[in-house]
Amino acid sequence: WFVGYSSRHRASQQTLKSNRDPSTAMSEPIRVLVTGAAGQIAYSLLYNLGNGDVFGKNQPLILVLLDITPMMKVLEGVVMEMEDCAFGLLKEVIATDKEEVAFKDIDVAILVGSMPRREGMERKDLLKANVKIFKSQGAALDKYAKKNVKVVVVGNPANTNCLTAAKSAPSIPRSNFSCLTRLDHNRARAQIAKRLQVSANDVKNVIIWGNHSSTQYPDVTHAKVKVQGKECEVYDEVKDDSWLKGEFITTVQQRGAAVIMARKLSSAMSASKAICDHVRDIWYGTGEGEFVSMGVISDGNSYSIPEDLIYSFPVVIKNKCWSFVEGLPINDFSRDKMDLTAKELAEEKETAIEFLASM
Repeated sequence: WFVGYSSRHRASQQTLKSNRDPSTAMSEPIRVLVTGAAGQIAYSLLYNLGNGDVFGKNQPLILVLLDITPMMKVLEGVVMEMEDCAFGLLKEVIATDKEEVAFKDIDVAILVGSMPRREGMERKDLLKANVKIFKSQGAALDKYAKKNVKVVVVGNPANTNCLTAAKSAPSIPRSNFSCLTRLDHNRARAQIAKRLQVSANDVKNVIIWGNHSSTQYPDVTHAKVKVQGKECEVYDEVKDDSWLKGEFITTVQQRGAAVIMARKLSSAMSASKAICDHVRDIWYGTGEGEFVSMGVISDGNSYSIPEDLIYSFPVVIKNKCWSFVEGLPINDFSRDKMDLTAKELAEEKETAIEFLASM
């Protein structure tokens, strides 16, 4: 009797501890959609989602994987691998080529899939192909997804694709849509860290302004770096104005092309890491005294950027809501760069609206 009692007592105590300890309490599963799920970016991304790196070690997931019909066989293999990882947090994996299945009741949409730019394709052709895709996906979000869904657009041209999706989902707040410029943000941090021979974790508050394209402006005017335990201005530590206004900017702007030239494939590992950083910050917020770069809807007031563009700004995030970092002084050099990339985005927007009107 005593042995049986001790066993039952220990079990009840463990149950009591589990109920009281938030670190062991499991939440209800969230539904996370990844499009372009058979592609190489998703192949890196899905592992990080499944193992709890993004939403936390106590957040169960239902992963919904969407791709085009010809990729469904490949997607079957991806599902097998997800199963074989034996993730404790992964409650279900749904693979589909149907938007009405993919977008149903989702909490988070990570829109990776898009029409890639092919050899000889003009940017206008690329925009036309993607307007069709993101109009359809925006309409599916509007019809099937939760109204508080967080939408992250990765597929290029990411800013204008994001605007197209947002315009096609009028019942979902525009502030719930963002596009990925975190890869550029991370590239900028890495270049500064390399130059100063510190960890990338020691560099914060770089800014990517504008479009995820070669017109983007990586700005370190307000960036900080920790050197020997002391937080300093990046400009004061680098001490090379010509590098910061020249090679540094072009290296970040052209990094994607450099990766393609070297490995004959586009950035996948670093893009996946950036998506994880972006979504994790939406979910848990930014650190004290830290801001990040994110493509979000412009209001016409912040930094004199025209209204109704998805433009990369410095933001802080709290309670799953972002807000602009206001009041940063902008010098003439930065102003010219910021306006140049805004002009490109305004032109892309007009082209996209033309295509939307003709559909």
